[in-house]
Amino acid sequence: MATGDDVRENVKKYYGGRLESSGDLQTSAASCSLSCCPVPRSVTVALSLVHPEVNKRFYGCGLPFPAKLEGCRVLDLGSGSGRDCYAFSKLVGPSGHVTGIDMTEALISASRQHIEYHQKKFGYEEPNVIFVQGYMEKLGEAGIQNDSMDVVLSNCVICLCPDKRAVLQQAYNILKDGGELYFSDMYASKVVPDHMKQDAVLWGEGMGGSLFWRDLISLAHSVGFSTPHLVSASHIVVFNSELKAKAGDIGYASGTYRLFKLPKSPVMTEATVTYKGTVADFPEQLDFDSSHCFKV
Repeated sequence: MATGDDVRENVKKYYGGRLESSGDLQTSAASCSLSCCPVPRSVTVALSLVHPEVNKRFYGCGLPFPAKLEGCRVLDLGSGSGRDCYAFSKLVGPSGHVTGIDMTEALISASRQHIEYHQKKFGYEEPNVIFVQGYMEKLGEAGIQNDSMDVVLSNCVICLCPDKRAVLQQAYNILKDGGELYFSDMYASKVVPDHMKQDAVLWGEGMGGSLFWRDLISLAHSVGFSTPHLVSASHIVVFNSELKAKAGDIGYASGTYRLFKLPKSPVMTEATVTYKGTVADFPEQLDFDSSHCFKV
């Protein structure tokens, strides 16, 4: 039975050395970042300004970009090449701040090389993004304080982590009241059996460690989060025939969810919500999740 440390070492090797670009992945996970929902113009612009070398080593499976990030303090779990961090850097503006955390030294080093490039590209006097090496399950050890972040984001890395409850608990702890975890990840159509979890390639591709989607709800509640809201989802295709055979009848999907850290003792009263069309990119309606939107 592989330990958590063994799993982390295998993932480091897979993403730090084995994969040279997103084209080396054996599933369509990276292409799922082309969301079926219309992408806000500000996000499209921000992504277009990211350095090509950073884009080349992007391995995410979604577009976890909530609306209205300006001025926010943001943490990206498993920041990888830094693609999302640099896009967030543009979206939060000079008054916001972005921290990327990743356990893979090679990816952290590569990310840091482009800090000055993006600072100048965005016209900022000072850089507003930092990258730290550390574990998602141990954010305090990486110097990230409790109750310090407005938004925690993640793009297809929680499926690579052996202790998902610890990741969600840490994310909850470092969020301010009212903050949210907004993340994309791979999900399985049923519980993944133990023998698949022992396969280093299946785990590296996210298939061995994918959570059965129904289990996310109980996991979120167990650490204090609100019920997860599904933002978007898309089917993941496994290209590699050998991996497909190993997966058997298990299907995979990319899902983006948002989970909120609500106040411990909320005042429960009836309320009316009126959207005035003041969020840039959303003049007519603001989509909350896949089932709810606020029209002007």
